[in-house]
Amino acid sequence: MRRVVRQSKFRHVFGQAVKNDQCYDDIRVSRVTWDSAFCAVNPKFVAIIIEASGGGAFLVLPLHKTGRIDKSYPTVCGHTGPVLDIDWCPHNDQVIASGSEDCSVMVWQIPENGLVTSMSEPVVVLEGHSKRVGIITWHPTARNVLLSAGCDNQIFIWNVGTGEAMITLEDMHPDVIYNVCWNRNGSLICTACKDKSIRVIDPRKEMIVAEKEKAHEGARPMRAIFLADGNVLTTGFSRMSERQLALWNIQSMDEPMTVNEMDTSNGVLLPFYDPDTNVVYLCGKGDSSIRYFEITDEAPYVHYLNTFATKEPQRGMGYMTKRGLDVNKCEIARFYKLHERKCEPIVMTVPRKSDLFQDDLYPDTAGPDPALEAEEWFEGKNGDPILISLKNGYVPGKNREFKVVKKNILDCKATKNTENSSPANKSASPTPSIKSEAKLEEILKEIKSLKDLVSSQEKRIIKLEEQMSKIAI
Repeated sequence: MRRVVRQSKFRHVFGQAVKNDQCYDDIRVSRVTWDSAFCAVNPKFVAIIIEASGGGAFLVLPLHKTGRIDKSYPTVCGHTGPVLDIDWCPHNDQVIASGSEDCSVMVWQIPENGLVTSMSEPVVVLEGHSKRVGIITWHPTARNVLLSAGCDNQIFIWNVGTGEAMITLEDMHPDVIYNVCWNRNGSLICTACKDKSIRVIDPRKEMIVAEKEKAHEGARPMRAIFLADGNVLTTGFSRMSERQLALWNIQSMDEPMTVNEMDTSNGVLLPFYDPDTNVVYLCGKGDSSIRYFEITDEAPYVHYLNTFATKEPQRGMGYMTKRGLDVNKCEIARFYKLHERKCEPIVMTVPRKSDLFQDDLYPDTAGPDPALEAEEWFEGKNGDPILISLKNGYVPGKNREFKVVKKNILDCKATKNTENSSPANKSASPTPSIKSEAKLEEILKEIKSLKDLVSSQEKRIIKLEEQMSKIAI
């Protein structure tokens, strides 16, 4: 007898918005017309693209800094045009990249405890695009490899350590690129383009491996992401403007494995995928709901699970990596929903009675250590993500090794300045001095800003005292 209800441990996943005091309030979320998520999150910080006069800026807040955010809170503000996309480095929780309308890509190093003063000097500026840069994404397994795509229809892959564009993919896209996604080990990328084609590209060979024209018939923007098994999941619109979700096998892309039609709303569906649980979350821009589906090996492949609905529409969405979740509460995903003036975390939970670690919900997940150096990847090597167990939660102790990576960008920059051909050979001797100098500089800057703050508060107190004395008289 056929089962009426499909068995799945994620059937009862439910979403819950956190209480008001755990939101980030009074944030002027960017109004720029671009279909990126506007928010990036990691286990330490949440970054949000904001409205900024005379250039582009984004906020970087430590996760615990909830409540009302002061208007004078420091920002990252080095771009001369609006920021369109931001992405945290998967191998270093203090490094973030940003792409902007000013045609540049900048890589920033955030101090360990967050910003004390506004930051306008990036670690490195990557210049090469001739039009605005709307897509930024780090390589999942190789250190210091960053991909950027712009409205010049070109894709650049950079070695951030040296600041060079190592690969340029030209003439592959005749129109604007909507999104780019790496596969699990970073050997291939898939792209969605305005010409309605989905392309799977081998970036190092600079060749198109698979292509599907008119993946979705509708004219509105599409999205394409890689799944853990190598298939490609796309979201787009039908000819009748219905929103669709389709699954493709890249070996034979003539026909989709399955197509799900959803509704006729016109917001672009942003897919967020969890490779550990094979659950994909769809957040529509301008929607007030998050739909989630489970992807399996047997037909119909894509199984609708549930919808988390609220009253307020979302302007953007941040998605927390697995390392940042609370495993003791059976949290399998956490979103950071952007409203017009605030950011609201939403927690997705699988209800379980036991307080013990649920190893079926938390298989080993990608950790912060890179599998390859940038040079190895550009030479043609591949490496699967180095997995870690979440049994005791993600232990911040691992960040100690991580800090070396943080300096890696600076080290490489220094070795580049001395025109050294192989940074690895020489980095042993100059590293300590560079590190300590950089650290000292950072500390001195913080001390100076604190002194300035104290003196300004002192002036304010004197002024208030004078006003009070006048009132008293």
